[in-house]
Amino acid sequence: MSVAEVKKNADQRMQKSIETLKADLGKVRTGRAHIGILDHVMVDYYGTGTALTQIANVTLVDARTIGVQPWEKKMIPVVEKAIRDADLGLNPSTMGDLIRVPTPPLTEERRKEMVKLVKTEGEDAKIAIRNIRRDANESLKKLLKEKACSEDDERRSQDEVQKLTDKFVAEVDKLLAEKEKEVLTV
Repeated sequence: MSVAEVKKNADQRMQKSIETLKADLGKVRTGRAHIGILDHVMVDYYGTGTALTQIANVTLVDARTIGVQPWEKKMIPVVEKAIRDADLGLNPSTMGDLIRVPTPPLTEERRKEMVKLVKTEGEDAKIAIRNIRRDANESLKKLLKEKACSEDDERRSQDEVQKLTDKFVAEVDKLLAEKEKEVLTV
């Protein structure tokens, strides 16, 4: 492995950490309805656990209501039960072919809990990024020991890995600030 490969690998892994953080933050509920809340709801579809999005059309009816329309009429009660059992604090109701899922407004206390959850997710992402930096620096030291690079190259590369780490940690902070603002907005 060369110095360039170590840096490229670290960059890619840090980018994946950011993508994971974005996905995790997308699951955190804010005051508004969004269809991402139901992404992880599994429905018993003829004996097989299937994602809700694969057996129904999920849309936003208005700012506080999600509409779920199963493609098969007989799946309506099964889907409704799956949403209720998903432990999301949602109580769906059926109106003809459409299951309406109102999202209750968040209390101030619940918003503060959500902010703590967001900060925890962010800290986990920062830890992952720092672990990637550590792995990259160990790889660079190994290359130096094997005489595959000079001391100057190793030091320069460690500085570049640190700059990369700083860039991704700043991006995590930016994402956290945006999500925190979104959660606290009434």
